[in-house]
Amino acid sequence: MKIKQISVYQVDLPIQPISISGGRTFAGVDSTIVALETDENITGWGEACPLGATYLPAFALGVRAGIAEIAPHLIGEDPCRLSRINQTLERALAGHPYVKSAFDMACWDILGKSLNVPLCELFGGRINDELVLTHGVFIDTPAKMVADIEALRKNGYRYFTIKAGNAVEEDIERIRATHAAIQPGEILGVDANGGWLVHEATRVVRAVKDLDVYFEQPCSTYEECLKVRRQTDHPFILDESMDSLSAVLRGYHDDAMDAVVIKLAKVGGLSRARIIKDVCVELGIPIRVEESWGSAFVVAATAHLAHAVPVNRLFASYGEMTSLKTAEGAPVQANGRLKANNKPGLGLAPLLNVLGEPVVCYS
Repeated sequence: MKIKQISVYQVDLPIQPISISGGRTFAGVDSTIVALETDENITGWGEACPLGATYLPAFALGVRAGIAEIAPHLIGEDPCRLSRINQTLERALAGHPYVKSAFDMACWDILGKSLNVPLCELFGGRINDELVLTHGVFIDTPAKMVADIEALRKNGYRYFTIKAGNAVEEDIERIRATHAAIQPGEILGVDANGGWLVHEATRVVRAVKDLDVYFEQPCSTYEECLKVRRQTDHPFILDESMDSLSAVLRGYHDDAMDAVVIKLAKVGGLSRARIIKDVCVELGIPIRVEESWGSAFVVAATAHLAHAVPVNRLFASYGEMTSLKTAEGAPVQANGRLKANNKPGLGLAPLLNVLGEPVVCYS
């Protein structure tokens, strides 16, 4: 089997306006979707969708510029030879893992379709039949954030991740107000998205040391987060700084975290995320599987990987991120849980009328 053409689509995804640390706000995202067509009439689909240009070292125009560098090197390659594909990606472009993630996802989709099995079966088999979801509660007044938690609870959510990382005193007020709204059996995480300086994060963890909350990526760098970790007994989750297997192993040996967040684009795609997943399972590190943003393609890919994580290792996953339907067959979300279908590959049928015409094709 050979890749004969690569088509690239650009889609603007509407999202509920959100606010995270540093005054960063987003009301929509620019997603890039790729279709890898083969000479055996199997097409694989992938997606890369950075959250703006200030969340991670990634941005939408960079995705399409990177695709222009990589795509010509993939024409004529066998998409099912994943190791060779990833070697080709590395040789074609240094760095920029978020660009490579879309290609890698599409190749896995082709492999699953060629074998007539859903992706989760290729990642170790479906262990989790339904995935527990977490949902972000974005920065606002304490009263509004409490109201958001109550609304999410009505939709079945029991794990809430409130955003923080602005003024320390305001963040402390938000944490105390939202914690007071948490019911027995529910989980509250505090995610600063790297927005605090070390001294600010230290003040916060000390001010709420009596509360049962998880802290997530309080500071920008791994080293800064580790300093805060060593000053608190709160459970810790690392996200943005966990961008490779070596980063996860370093965190494990430094006792820097209690759980990690695997984002496909952050680590370079499903191939690397699958390896990190397997290592975390072996080391006993709980995992949250998600992505920076995206539509049905991203949600399906993360769901399939999460389905292959043992129940006692999967901390949570993430569901719908846009109201725009880009494909039929997206994982079904209900009562705070998510479930991918059993169709081959990603299990999706792209809606070409929604995707529009390709912005560029390579052959």
